Amino acid sequence: MVSGSTPALSALALQNELFSALSYATNNRFQIHPDAFAMLKGLDDDILKIVQEIVKAKKNAKNPVILVEDIKGLLNPAKSLEEDGPVEEISKVVMDPTPNVTTGEGVDGYASLFRSRFEKTMRILSQRPDSKRISKVASVKQNARSGGKVQQERGERSLNGGSTSIVAGLLMSKRSKKNGIELAVDDYTGTISVMATTDDAKKQAAVLALDQMVMLELENAKGMPGLMVKSIIAPDIPDHLPGRSKSESYAVLISDMHVGSKYFMQAEFARFIEWLSSTDDEIVRKIKFLCFGGDLIEGVGIFPNQDKELVEMNAVKQMNRAAELLTKVPKHIKMFVIPGNHDPGRRALPQPSIPRKDLAETLYSLENCVMLGNPASIELNGVKVLMYHGQSLDDVIASTPGLSYAKPAEAMKVLLKARHLSPTYGERTPIAPEQEDMMVISEVPDILHSGHVHVVDIQNYRGTLVVNSGAWQAQTKFQQTMGITPSPGIAVVVNLATLQPFLQDFNL
Repeated sequence: MVSGSTPALSALALQNELFSALSYATNNRFQIHPDAFAMLKGLDDDILKIVQEIVKAKKNAKNPVILVEDIKGLLNPAKSLEEDGPVEEISKVVMDPTPNVTTGEGVDGYASLFRSRFEKTMRILSQRPDSKRISKVASVKQNARSGGKVQQERGERSLNGGSTSIVAGLLMSKRSKKNGIELAVDDYTGTISVMATTDDAKKQAAVLALDQMVMLELENAKGMPGLMVKSIIAPDIPDHLPGRSKSESYAVLISDMHVGSKYFMQAEFARFIEWLSSTDDEIVRKIKFLCFGGDLIEGVGIFPNQDKELVEMNAVKQMNRAAELLTKVPKHIKMFVIPGNHDPGRRALPQPSIPRKDLAETLYSLENCVMLGNPASIELNGVKVLMYHGQSLDDVIASTPGLSYAKPAEAMKVLLKARHLSPTYGERTPIAPEQEDMMVISEVPDILHSGHVHVVDIQNYRGTLVVNSGAWQAQTKFQQTMGITPSPGIAVVVNLATLQPFLQDFNL
């Protein structure tokens, strides 16, 4: 009982501290932006003192609002590093789907999957202030049919009277119409179709992924039938201060070797291994982690006529060759390996780790190698890294206006906004009917690492470093037909103390 009471006391103390900070801000005629408030909730520092310092610094500001930038500027997370101090080497696995894969069957299995998605993402949305106004779809539809009488009887303002209503659910369809974009959203009580007609609403609707969770603010517009979308709220990640290593250490992010393909860049990868083994480079000496984002091998029978592009027709021999290459990684560098859609094992998401028996015994036996499923979450010296191969990026790029394979980080941001790594069901990405939806991004990552599209791209989104780490395979004939220009032979290196990335090119 004693241990169970501690979190409640901690939550109460945090609530009191937040209330004191909010009261201080309002008493000084300041407001706290919702994103800034969310950031304050996640800090271990003295929240009231932070607010007091910001109010003091912005006392004569024309816009008395406490923003995320104010908090970041005050805290200045960059810490001085002791050059001669020890380099951290602390890692742990936070989430691995491998032991939790309990695939259901048929309609019942997928019903459990989407129920889990709804509930897990609704918990994320519940952290937003507007979530208290969420109404059931059935109630909103009934009220619309009654001309607002239902709300009036409950003492609420009617939509017809000019107020708005909010619903939350999974996005079942998105269709372009003459007057705008029609959205159909489903919750436990039913499905409602609404129209996004304003420029802002259409812009917001265009980047939504099918089957993702979404919150819609609805209103009755004059001269328009049915309910109109006033605003769209995606679960999204909050603006946050990422974790950082206390000492200077580095992680290398790579993906997509495709061993077995005649396009595998063996010479460039050999130069990469040689670089990792060098002892005269100060940065290399501080590399402690290697994160591999899937597709170790090319596989067999993955796509039509693949045999014409293979130098090795046996998947086991391909895996043995990949393992032979990775055994050359220096033993002081800890490797984390997840599968991709070309690797042996099931292709539906989430993927368990590459099967050990008769396939990857060598990799499993390495002391410095951790085999994980796809996706997986790890923590490296205090930095949370979410590793996901990236199959669903094909669906996101195909369905979102303005996106292309040239900028995969933009597509990865769509996943962060949806708080789901593979939201769309029934397209190119196979999804298994799991009892729990393990593709929901429940915890905000400091780094989101993907591959799959073979293009290096790096962005920073709301405090999360978004990295697509390219490939070690030259342009294939399929990529030529698709107009995809890969950027292979490049490793992404991240300083875990600053989260500053740089590229190490191994092409001559």
